[in-house]
Amino acid sequence: MPDIKSTTVLDAFPRAVQAGEFLVTAEVAPSKGGDPAHMIQMAATLKGRVHAVNITDGSRAVLRMSSLVASVILSQNDIEPICQIACRDRNRISLQADLMGAHALGIHNILALTGDPVKAGDHPEAKAVFDLEAVRLLQLIRKLNLGIDYNDKPLTDGALNLFVGAAVDPQCASWSGLQSRFERKIEAGAQFFQSQLITDFERLEKFMDKIASVHDKPILAGIFLLKSAKNAQFINKVVPGVNIPQDIIDRLAKAKDPLQEGVKIAAEQVQIARQLCQGVHMMAVKREDLIPQILDLAGVKLVSGVVVK
Repeated sequence: MPDIKSTTVLDAFPRAVQAGEFLVTAEVAPSKGGDPAHMIQMAATLKGRVHAVNITDGSRAVLRMSSLVASVILSQNDIEPICQIACRDRNRISLQADLMGAHALGIHNILALTGDPVKAGDHPEAKAVFDLEAVRLLQLIRKLNLGIDYNDKPLTDGALNLFVGAAVDPQCASWSGLQSRFERKIEAGAQFFQSQLITDFERLEKFMDKIASVHDKPILAGIFLLKSAKNAQFINKVVPGVNIPQDIIDRLAKAKDPLQEGVKIAAEQVQIARQLCQGVHMMAVKREDLIPQILDLAGVKLVSGVVVK
């Protein structure tokens, strides 16, 4: 994959990576239906506060609008997207076709994912594809950027220019497995990493010191807005690998205003993450409008250059 210093991508997010800025991204779910108004409204609250907005691709295998289409809609509204592409629902032909389309439509930032299992979602009887997984998807994108397809045949109408990242879970139970998969993604061309929801910051620090520090790639720690004790317990139940500590659950349970307490907790976590890694990836499901408040409490200033056009 072309080095970032030689790439012609002019989007704000790759520029911020190149400049070594403290990176801030946030996640917004595509619309559930044909009207993108609410998605646009939530993403618009993040203008000037994040470098880019992640558009999820069937997160938790729940039906939503196409991540590529939703990314184009945000771009048309002067909001820079990171388009998530998951392997669950597409074979290698469809993946390549969508990536070519993304490039043609000016969507350059891609997060390559394996995808959540179908049985976790709202269409458990659907047929999963998983022709590829995240590492091989990264390898595929690297080839497309070099002007060849997955079968090493030339792209007769031009190479792509995609800035691709991957997911990482520093809280993975297997330390050797975490290191191996992280390094395989680096080798396959990942230029940045967004982590799963972080609750164990000591584990994150160990990951940064022992594994990530060897590689010059930015890690964005996943920060999740917990809205109540019940919400935290639900996350513990349904999200694999996440263990929200009991003291945080108790703190939310005792709060007069649990949502505002969740905002404070998220801000504290952003402050911790700033000391450990190169960025944060904010997740505030259905309350993306609170992300600027979290960043304000954490002392994270406005980012520059977030507007694309």
